[in-house]
Amino acid sequence: MRLSIDTETDTYEQAIAAVQAAYGLRPDVPDDWPTASAVEPRLGPEALGSDDIGDGWTEQGLFRMIASLMPGARAVLRRIVDLGGTASYDDVQQHFADHPTAPISPAKIGGTLTSVQAVQRRVGPAAARKLLQRDERARLYGIDPSLVEGLTRAFALADARPDLLRR
Repeated sequence: MRLSIDTETDTYEQAIAAVQAAYGLRPDVPDDWPTASAVEPRLGPEALGSDDIGDGWTEQGLFRMIASLMPGARAVLRRIVDLGGTASYDDVQQHFADHPTAPISPAKIGGTLTSVQAVQRRVGPAAARKLLQRDERARLYGIDPSLVEGLTRAFALADARPDLLRR
């Protein structure tokens, strides 16, 4: 069981009640104590789909993939997903060269993305095509359209639960 207590909104009494409830204890608490938010289940990867959405990938698998990436690679992958699954090298490079909080020099984008293949080998489905395709002649990055929607949902969970991501 995972227990979370929001120290900014939950009172001490709420936190104690949440811990006791997590261990199956039913303490006598005053009626005026509000229910602790920590007792409510937190959204996790199990909330995502486990059905194959393409090439052996599931939404849960896609979440494990992005959660295992280094932050820079995750940001670049997200940018490509946000652009609908296809982006030119120049668009991606320019976006991160000028990024106000996480700049990546244009020369390092390709190197940053090498971890996508390494992580896929470790957590992705066996014998799946590369999640992130590179078309050198057209100078494009691409993701199979059937996976873009699943990645969008996986990134939404990542936004809600950044504590589940590699730092």
